Parts: sequence; C-alpha cells; structure tokens
Amino acid sequence: MSGKVYIGVDVGTGSARAGVFGADGRLQAVHKQNIRMWREAGGIAEQSSDDIWKAVCASVRAAVAASGARPEDVAGVGFDAACSLAVLDTDMRPLSVSADGDPARNVIVWMDHRALDQAERINATGHRVLDYVGGRISPEMQTPKLLWLKENMPERFARAGQFFDLPDFLTWAATGSLSRSACTVTCKWTYLAHEGAWDGSYFRTIGLGELADEDYARIGREIVDPGTPLAAGLTPEAAEAMGLRPGTAVGAGLIDAHAGGVGTVGADAEAGPGTTMAYVFGTSACTMTSSTEAHFVPGVWGPYYSAMVPGLWLSEGGQSAAGEAIAHLIATHPARAEAEAAAQAAGVTLQAWLLAEVERRSPDPSDSVLLAGNRLIVPDFLGNRAPYADPHATAVVSGLTLDAGIDDLIATYVAGVLGVGYGLRKIVEAQRARGVAADAVAISGGAGESPVVRQMLADAGGLPVIATACGEPVLLGAAILGAIASGDQTSLRTCMGTMSHVSARYEPAGGRIARLHGERIKAYDALQAAERALRAGLQSV
Repeated sequence: MSGKVYIGVDVGTGSARAGVFGADGRLQAVHKQNIRMWREAGGIAEQSSDDIWKAVCASVRAAVAASGARPEDVAGVGFDAACSLAVLDTDMRPLSVSADGDPARNVIVWMDHRALDQAERINATGHRVLDYVGGRISPEMQTPKLLWLKENMPERFARAGQFFDLPDFLTWAATGSLSRSACTVTCKWTYLAHEGAWDGSYFRTIGLGELADEDYARIGREIVDPGTPLAAGLTPEAAEAMGLRPGTAVGAGLIDAHAGGVGTVGADAEAGPGTTMAYVFGTSACTMTSSTEAHFVPGVWGPYYSAMVPGLWLSEGGQSAAGEAIAHLIATHPARAEAEAAAQAAGVTLQAWLLAEVERRSPDPSDSVLLAGNRLIVPDFLGNRAPYADPHATAVVSGLTLDAGIDDLIATYVAGVLGVGYGLRKIVEAQRARGVAADAVAISGGAGESPVVRQMLADAGGLPVIATACGEPVLLGAAILGAIASGDQTSLRTCMGTMSHVSARYEPAGGRIARLHGERIKAYDALQAAERALRAGLQSV
C-alpha cells in the first residue's frame, strides 16, 4: 500500500479497538481487544489502566499489520474513550480505587454509581456551574466521584498525583502530556470552556477546595481543543509498544460518543455540524447537537463550549436504555425460545432474524408500525436521562394481550424500536423549544446499523436519518483527531467533511403513517405522565 494513514483508537466499556484509515476516510483494517472489568454490589464498576493500555497497544499493532501499512505511513493517532476516571499516584503509577486496595483496580468506570449521594448534595448547592450540565450533575460525572474518593478513601485521595478522564489518560500514556481535552473536562468535570477557566468557588463549595488551592494541578492546568497536537508525539516507549515511530503526531482526545459525532455530523456538506444532530444508538443512546449560541435546555447536558466542534456550543441528551431496552423486551418475551431456534436454524442472530421477519411482513419499512398494532412502549427501564433528567422513571408497556407467539414478539420488538424513536423525538422537541434546532439526525452505533431500524427511527423521530459510508464512525472520529494533529488537515470542521461521507438518507413517511405516529406519540406522552403521577402519588402515601 502507499499513502498516509491515520489511526483511531476507541476504548469502550468492554474493549479497546483500533482502526486504520486513509486520507479519504476509508477504513482499511480494524482490530478489537477485550478489557477486564470488576463488578460489585452497590453499583461498583472498576477497571485497570494498565490492562486498558496493553489492550490499546495490542489493537494498534494488529490493525496496522492487517492494513499492510508501514510505521512510516502512519501520520497521526487519535484517541477516544468512555468517560471513566483513572487515578495515578505521584509516581504516575496506578492508585487503587477499590475497597480491597488492589492496585490494578484504579479506574472508576463511567457507569459506576457509588457517588449518587455526592451528586445529590452537589446538586443541592445550586452552584452556577450546574447551569452548564443541564441543571443537575450526574453520578456518572467526575466531581461527584472525586468527592466520594475524598470522603471514603481520604488517604488515597491525598496520595493521588493525577486524576484523568480516560481519554486524557490515553493521550498521557502515548505522549507524556498532561494536557486535558476541552471535551472531557467541559462535559464531565465542570470546566467552563467559554470562560477558559475552572470556577474555584464550585470546588470549595462542594468540599474539594484543595483542587482549587493546588491551581488544578491534579485535574488539568492546560486545556486544549480536540485534535490539538500533544507534546512531541508518541514517546519512544509508547511507539515501541504500538509498533509505530517515535514522534508520530497524537491529537487531544474525545469522549467516545463525541467521537461518533465527529465521525458523522460533517458528512452532509450542505447541512454541516450546526444543523445535524449526532445520534449514537447503542446499549444506551446519546444525542449531540451543535449551535453557534449557548442554549440552556432543562434535562439536556450542557451547553458545553468547544466540547465537540471547536467554536460551537454542544447540547447533549441521551436515553439511558435504548438497544438494551430492546434486548430486554426480546429476552423476556414468552416466544423468545421459539424465535431463537428459528434464528439458529437460519444461521443469524435473534435480532437479525426479527428484522428479517419485519422486512418480510412489511416490504416498505415505514409500514412496520402496523405490525405493532396497539402495542406502545415507553422504554425508560433505567430512568429518563433526557429531556426529564429523571433517574427514577420506569418503563411502561401498553396494549398487552394473552398472545404469546411470534406475532406478539414482533409487535413488541417493533414497538420497542418505535419507543426509542419517540424518546428521540421528545429530546428534539425539548431542544427546539429552547432554540436548538436540528434538521436531520446522523446515526452511528451498532443498534442503528439496519436500514429498517433507521427508517423506523426517522418515522418515529420525525426527522431525516442520515447514515454515513464508514461502518465505524466512532473510530473514524478518533482518526480525524490524528489527521488534524499531523497537520495534514487544517481544522476539525474541514476534516469532518473530507473524511466522512453520506451513504443513505431516510426521510420520515407522510400521509397515514405520519398520522398513526402522531396518535401514538400522544399516547406515549400520556403514559409517561401517568407513570410520573403514579410514583408521586405512591410516595405521598
């Protein structure tokens, strides 16, 4: 092969992946390496930064080898990761966050909810920085976790030399740079990027005043835009571990969902990132909409300045259960075993078999709503992240009968997908009411790969759904950071348009189908309201 290539590295909850891309954004090779997690009661989820780094290096080596690229062909590397908290001591070695003191367990995973009480106490302060996280901080974010560490492991908190968001740990491991990405610290640490500063009064108010007194040495003094070249590139040690050349450019990183946004929202050159909502549809779902002005939307995280696209404000919503909700509905249905047998006989996964059945019964994907019949599902199994910011919300299923066969399973499956689409529409409507208007949705994530699902989401969500040519848009977003850091691309916005391309567009159906969805959405709203009223009533007794 010939020509420059760029490597994108993505660290999710269960694996590290590396992809090799050409200058046109074409994926040439990808490799995945699993990473370990420890789960315990009380919402505990922990990982090892050493284990993660070893998986990253192994993935890069394997992907480069599979691509046929030479080390000198690699012009830049970019990283994204889930927003977990990595803790190192003053010698930059792992420092345990585990109750048993295991030094390997030095990462609090994003989904770890040990800091629920700390988050509630922080929210009770009403501090002005909370306005920039949608009004309420989440236990998934980092300052509640830091407060938990201080209160429950004070000796280890005092011994800590650096607290990293995982994407920033990866860039430090690669380059030795302590710079933090504006994406991570703005979205998860309360850094006010529009002011270019931390707010010391916040840390003193919530009980973390020492971080301000130290001039933020342990959480980041130098904050840079995503894609900014870091230090002198790969260190000799990191280069050897990855099989690359020392000095290879490395760009400041992104949170994984935001990398998916970078890999998709610039594909439509006419629309651009300011009018296209990124929708990462996986186990959970994340929505990201950029705008030139700050818009405060209750229940939607942000507005964050320069957190995804430098110079633009970001409004970030999401659904706590999306693909997971659909999987749960299938797994608990009486006809699951029968459907699994049929799927095994056909040599496909259960969801692939169900999708094929939907397509067979409704050759026009928009007609699939008819298969749901009166079945309507509000999929708030894990609460409602947006637009209600209600972690105590629960799911509602309407239209149940005594039917326990395949037809009923398909009705439940279709209703589940449409319920996710209606939840997406609620986020779009809440943002539009506050001035954040999206004209289309750019989809990424494994749960949204099917053209049938994309059409159902377009019909239920009420906006065109755009699919991009690259099947790995999160990895592409990370690789774009490497391309910018190398100097081969002048800006993130330009690079998004160069390396990301639209492959298909799904328009919402009109006529009777649109009217059916209109009636179903009215009922969806009524069911959500009834569930909230029921909880309030029971709590008052």
